[in-house]
Amino acid sequence: MADNAPTKNPTLLAWIKECQDLVKPSRVHWCDGTEQEKEALFKEGVDTGVFIRLNQEKRPGCYLHRSNPNDVARVEQLTFICTPTKEGAGTTNNWMDPKEAYEKVGKLYDGAMKDRTMYIVPYVMGPIGSPFSKVGIEITDSIYVVLNMRIMTRMGTCALDMLGDSNEFNRGLHAVRDCHPERRYICHFPQDNTIWSIGSGYGGNALLGKKCLALRIGSFLAKTEGWLAEHMLIMGIENPYGQISYVAAAFPSQCGKTNFAMLMPPRRFRNWKIWTVGDDIAWLRPGEDGRLWAINPENGYFGVAPGTNNLSNPMAMSSIERDTIFTNVALTEDGDVWWEGKTEKVPEGKMWDWQGRPWTGESKEKAAHPNSRFTAPATNNPCLSRHFNDPQGVPISAIIFGGRRASTVPLVIQSFNWSHGVYMGATLGSETTAAAAGAVGVLRRDPMAMLPFCGYNMGEYWGHWLHMQSKIPHPPKIFMVNWFRKDSKGKFIWPGFGENMRVLKWILDRSLGAVGAQETQMGWVPQEGYLDLSGLPIDPEAVSYTHLTLPTILR
Repeated sequence: MADNAPTKNPTLLAWIKECQDLVKPSRVHWCDGTEQEKEALFKEGVDTGVFIRLNQEKRPGCYLHRSNPNDVARVEQLTFICTPTKEGAGTTNNWMDPKEAYEKVGKLYDGAMKDRTMYIVPYVMGPIGSPFSKVGIEITDSIYVVLNMRIMTRMGTCALDMLGDSNEFNRGLHAVRDCHPERRYICHFPQDNTIWSIGSGYGGNALLGKKCLALRIGSFLAKTEGWLAEHMLIMGIENPYGQISYVAAAFPSQCGKTNFAMLMPPRRFRNWKIWTVGDDIAWLRPGEDGRLWAINPENGYFGVAPGTNNLSNPMAMSSIERDTIFTNVALTEDGDVWWEGKTEKVPEGKMWDWQGRPWTGESKEKAAHPNSRFTAPATNNPCLSRHFNDPQGVPISAIIFGGRRASTVPLVIQSFNWSHGVYMGATLGSETTAAAAGAVGVLRRDPMAMLPFCGYNMGEYWGHWLHMQSKIPHPPKIFMVNWFRKDSKGKFIWPGFGENMRVLKWILDRSLGAVGAQETQMGWVPQEGYLDLSGLPIDPEAVSYTHLTLPTILR
């Protein structure tokens, strides 16, 4: 293996040999990230039934994958933080002693890749050459994982070149094995910069650069090194005069984060532009100028398909027209894909659901799984920021927290200061969705939208946020939003989607000190007339919270 390796890094080669001896593959393949490799892997995936090649005239370079029906979402109950002490993981994480985890999961890895190919996937989270980027190596037996990692990260020889002879890389070992829920573990070893995942092929459990490295291990590294790894989108807002301001925003999964990151301004704001830097994860660091700067460590979008359409997110629809992997959506007779909410009407002709069963509009079950996904290159996005690959990132003017709340939380509110903003983020609540296994529609607290992703003690995480204020002389303003509030009849009060631009403009104006606000017991809210509602069939009183009090919030 070492003779054919495209690197001479002794630490890397020794670790790979150790993993190879454990999982005992029949073949070893070093991924180089080339187009030739991509085409060969997709061909093999189609030949072995891992992928279905879609209609290449309609969707060039696109493929469909159907996962095991028992493997369709993140499994938080089987995700472990393996720190030396239980206190290090905290009460919000599942903890396992590192020695126990290595021994217990190691037994499952023993021979797990027999008669299979062991793919070695070198990748970079963040722009190539950025001092803020991190190198990872994922070993996997899944061709689906390899091709998704190719989209979601900077994958291949470029990562090995960036690593050189350094031993600073994340060590990720993944095996689908038999995909049995009782033999499924996602273990993180922060002190070792290591991830072990077995028994799942689903994105968040298997694409180790995403939630596992970029957030769980990333948050631990951030605390150690003095920065923030957050479950946040990054977007640029360009006003009619060509000035661009950047915001970072944290929302739990399926709360409109991707839609917000790719927002299309409504006609009222036709001279404004939105530029997407990232839709899911942000790494934020204090800059030399005293501001907070952010990069997007990812290279693509792993978005939720149901509900995505030309009205809710036209930029996403453009992004998935080519070179995209679809997971657990429906297949149409003409070789295209479909999901609930994609179109008003069900397409004519035969259709097969996400499990490959014949499906019609009269079927009782959904055609696409509620957590079905698309994996698309960021470069497909028509509104991709020109600073997407900037090694220094972009300066952040505002941080936004938001959740899915039917009542209580107002449309928008600004914190009094940094500490108050940390409190608002720490007490963030949202109604659960299909992105994680378990009941849907249950209110749970999700601090900073990081509850499933914080890789160490949550109390220490909050303390780290508070401590960061001393490192940022010119911190961004902090806000909370709620697009999902309902009236007494159960209907959404706010239209959402592109109209969220109206709230965003008030946030930017407040960040620049350009407009006034009404002080309440809970924070600053828009004064009457400062939140632009022109052209909307909304009673200003319905979104006025100038009399917001503590009893109102606690009710």
